Amino acid sequence: MNKKWFFLIFLGVSLCSWSQNNATRILDSSIRSLRMQMVHHPTLSRPYLILESGGVIDGSDEDNSVEISFDQLSHDVHQYTYSIKHLNADLRPSDLQSFEYVRGFTTADITNYEHSINTQVNYTHYAFTFPNEDMQLIASGWYLIYIYEDGNPEQVVAQQLLAVVEQHTGIKIDVRANTTIELSGRYQQLDIDVDTKALDLKNPEDLRLLVMQNSRWDNCVYMPKPDYVEPNRLRWKDNKDLIFEGGQEYHRFDAYSVYFAGTNIDRIVYESGDYHAILMPDQMAEGVYIHDYDADGQYVINAERTQDADVEAEYMWVHFFLKSRAMMDGAVYVGGDLFYNYMSSGNRMQYDGDADGYYLMALLKQGGYNYQYWFMPKSSLASPTTGQGLKGATLQRTEGSHWETGNTYTVYVFHRPFGARADRLVGYSSSSM
Repeated sequence: MNKKWFFLIFLGVSLCSWSQNNATRILDSSIRSLRMQMVHHPTLSRPYLILESGGVIDGSDEDNSVEISFDQLSHDVHQYTYSIKHLNADLRPSDLQSFEYVRGFTTADITNYEHSINTQVNYTHYAFTFPNEDMQLIASGWYLIYIYEDGNPEQVVAQQLLAVVEQHTGIKIDVRANTTIELSGRYQQLDIDVDTKALDLKNPEDLRLLVMQNSRWDNCVYMPKPDYVEPNRLRWKDNKDLIFEGGQEYHRFDAYSVYFAGTNIDRIVYESGDYHAILMPDQMAEGVYIHDYDADGQYVINAERTQDADVEAEYMWVHFFLKSRAMMDGAVYVGGDLFYNYMSSGNRMQYDGDADGYYLMALLKQGGYNYQYWFMPKSSLASPTTGQGLKGATLQRTEGSHWETGNTYTVYVFHRPFGARADRLVGYSSSSM
């Protein structure tokens, strides 16, 4: 095997655990509800921006701009600043200097904020649009937007990952149940074709492929070697690296009201100045696929009887409970966009032997949420790789895994020709099973 490919395949194994540190996440417990939405279409989506060849994204087009917002749990006014850093495909910082990817300033203050109105939990809602007239983008790739306090770049409170794409490749994604390891069982196989004609690719090894399921970094696949190299086309077919657990459809709950129990909520309790949403207990995997309509892990903020949910929605303590007669030999997490698909102490569940199950209590803003229960065996807690090359958390012990499950797969194509100092993001495509 070519030594370069061996190194990149090995890197793909380790990427998914390392990369979470440079993905979207919150780093200060007083910060909540970090969100990124398209300015013109603030709906359920995982936004990205388009860079025309040789162009610039200056924020003048609302269809190609995002709003980044978050809450700080007090009515005190904090001084927040943001800056950006260009990253390579593997989320490691690129070698570009700031003037090579940004035009204008490299930092800006967040001056748009509003205090919450008539809420039990006081918070201040901060928001800014990006790019803008002060900070414009001139290169494609990953961008990590750091939000920090008091002008101190070492005091990062949150970070948001953003993809900027210049579309120079055609991408075809096929998702099927019959895999190279099992037929119509627990897994889903991806076959991918990348048309490179517009890219004028000289060397297939200059292309870097990143494949994600439901925007999860823990089980992403980076740099699988193409199975077929053809003129103007690379193909991944029957590739064992592109086999994912099908999993189960996401659970969901709707905490739109502080007075009435919405979908999957057993009851609403007001206690000691806080609202508590007690979810219906969830069951361990029973080996049966259960069809449901979900949003593949996403969430929306909404609340009844409000004009502006950003500042009028309440924060509630949401109680998750997963029935289990015995403690499992590993860690159980509540996964999904509500925890930024990140596994930490903040979404790790605790086992209650008296109640026979795992529980988690989390402070969330009113809205509709998707979530799953992810299991990390003890062996995987020390190593990001679990059997058959599948990386990260597994759903087979907690949710079950089925080929019928609807999942969203996203393919990012990066290009770095010989001598270049950074990865360009030259292709993006998303497909649902």
